[in-house]
Amino acid sequence: MNDDDRCPCLSGDTYGACCARYHRGLPDGVHAPTAEALMRSRYSAFAVGDAAYLWETWHPATRPGELDLDDDAIVWRRLDILRTEKGGPFDDTGVVEFEARYRSGDERGLLHEISDFTREAGRWYYVSGK
Repeated sequence: MNDDDRCPCLSGDTYGACCARYHRGLPDGVHAPTAEALMRSRYSAFAVGDAAYLWETWHPATRPGELDLDDDAIVWRRLDILRTEKGGPFDDTGVVEFEARYRSGDERGLLHEISDFTREAGRWYYVSGK
């Protein structure tokens, strides 16, 4: 994905001005300031195939030993944030409910999740989803 392309998270910004800065900032650089920003950047990481970012932003207590995004058939098309609870720059926990639409071949799908996030040492992490 080029920096001038529209960001997959549909923020309205370009990829370079939006999620790419978080994708490129890890492990020691720029981090998402809110749980929602982390959710958007993780969705974009799925869309661009950035498994390293997804793994780094997954809380160490719940993340898998490795993460493989080998399904090139899935194309992520749209992210809708339905609600957030807490997750601001001064909170330590947050919840983001979202729907993510995708295509796989001729089929269309919808992922609906309520995700839990935690902030440790000023950095947000994805914990789990229902």
